[in-house]
Amino acid sequence: MHKRQIPFGTITITESAKRLIMESLEAKRISCGKLVREFENRFADLLGVKEAVAVSTGTDADILALAVLHDFGARRGDEVIVPALSFVATGNAVLHAGFTPVFVDIERETLNIDPARIEAAITPRTRAIMPVHLMGKPAEMDTINAIAKKHGLLVVEDAAEAHGALYKGKPAGSLADLAAFSTYVAHIITTGEGGIITTNNEQYGEILRSLRSHGRNCTCKHCIMNTDTVTYCAKRFRGEGGEDVRFTFDRIGYSCKMNELEAAIGIGAMEVYHEILKKRHDNLLYVLERFDRFAPWLSTIKEEAHEQIGPHAIPIIINEGAPFSRADLTHYLEQNGIETRTLFASMPTQCPGFAYLGYQLGQFPNAEYMGLNGIHIGVHQDVGIEDMEYVLTTLEQFLQNSVPDGSSRPQRS
Repeated sequence: MHKRQIPFGTITITESAKRLIMESLEAKRISCGKLVREFENRFADLLGVKEAVAVSTGTDADILALAVLHDFGARRGDEVIVPALSFVATGNAVLHAGFTPVFVDIERETLNIDPARIEAAITPRTRAIMPVHLMGKPAEMDTINAIAKKHGLLVVEDAAEAHGALYKGKPAGSLADLAAFSTYVAHIITTGEGGIITTNNEQYGEILRSLRSHGRNCTCKHCIMNTDTVTYCAKRFRGEGGEDVRFTFDRIGYSCKMNELEAAIGIGAMEVYHEILKKRHDNLLYVLERFDRFAPWLSTIKEEAHEQIGPHAIPIIINEGAPFSRADLTHYLEQNGIETRTLFASMPTQCPGFAYLGYQLGQFPNAEYMGLNGIHIGVHQDVGIEDMEYVLTTLEQFLQNSVPDGSSRPQRS
């Protein structure tokens, strides 16, 4: 078998994106302006939501979506329920927004927060639930939203990996009060570095625009000052003293605006979004539909009838009783040109930064199992079906080399 190279991720930078970047550089306008607004508008239109607010990272998107709560009576130290398994940014964002993360274990089959465990984690200080659509597989949003409504809580989707995901016909990013996406380099819609928050609540949109710019009072959705021609805004100076709203700060804020160069890459990505999404989804399904051949040693997620997985990556889990380790598998894949990533970790019990919260190893057995036994590999637009077949063949060869004679062998399906 000829060795192939299957990198984890890629980025598509279109010719129109390059042109917009050069135009911005020549105009000497690179801070958050008209291109960011265009990217926001296109993103909102794609999801069918009223507001999209672009920021500098997906982590910032999580932080700001949660920080909105402070305008509605939340206090520092109040609680936000999150799954134990996620990229560490999920837990970090809760803390940076001024709250305390309360972790809930996941379901092994979906990798997402277990809805049956959420209510037991709710206390008088709970203010929100932040489910994660891990690996682009939608969380069980109907149940989560019903629990939130019963207890008067906000729901924020961590949709960092969920570009293109559908839940019962509705896109991720439109399933809750707010949603936070990453537009990091390896994602379907990318700006290189960046993130974006979506909501149907226009008041939240106004607060988000304030939060991303130090908490300032200047929150217009379409700022005329950030154009090539306008230099005066009648709304800018208010009150008897002629206060400048750009230097009037209504709340504690952050500094995390997206810039024009990043937005230009994002606008280009939006132009080829459907093409990229289809190719990645085709790649993903090709592997998922053929993965049962690796039972009982390896498993992955499934795309169910009510959903479309956002094709971020392919998770691979080493099952109990396997006669090999995760290190054995990753070394074999990497040596054969297939780049891997671990499947994150149980934040409260496998990430030392959260140790001060007092959780004990064993409290989140499903998340902890994934943290020790899971990996994920790429399905991006620069690889195709032949590459996915190479992945399957390489996994098959690994098992043939690793499983002792007499054990159950994978069967080609």
